[in-house]
Amino acid sequence: MLRPLLAALFLLSIAAQARADECDALAARIAQATGAKKAGRRVGPSMDVRAASGVKLDLTCRAQPIVQASSSDPSPSAEYFRELTIAAELVVGEPASVVQPILARAYRTALSEGRKSFIQQNGWSASCYTDSAGSLRTLCSVGRIPTE
Repeated sequence: MLRPLLAALFLLSIAAQARADECDALAARIAQATGAKKAGRRVGPSMDVRAASGVKLDLTCRAQPIVQASSSDPSPSAEYFRELTIAAELVVGEPASVVQPILARAYRTALSEGRKSFIQQNGWSASCYTDSAGSLRTLCSVGRIPTE
């Protein structure tokens, strides 16, 4: 009875390590694409990447990877959206020219309606949340929609 349980735990640890390695590799590709010197340290399933422009991206790898960026500015900069779009292209596998207008629409909708905006597109989603009064003014994310 103990042997099958140990075997199952061993296989789970191998799968978790493989996912971590994939996430590390994805973070390294995002760092390279955004001009970051390197990806940050892993904290649980998340890794930070600070783009050369100063925009901080957060990559979270669970069932499917999600990249997000936050901004305390009243209106996020063009760099904010550019860096998030570049990272999103690597995360969801869609060209930046497809991701950018969906992300922009999610942001505009969140801003105009005062609520979180969530847009699904071909197995991936973009979402944005805005708060005109808080210290975190904008939080946008892009990721694949888990199929399981």
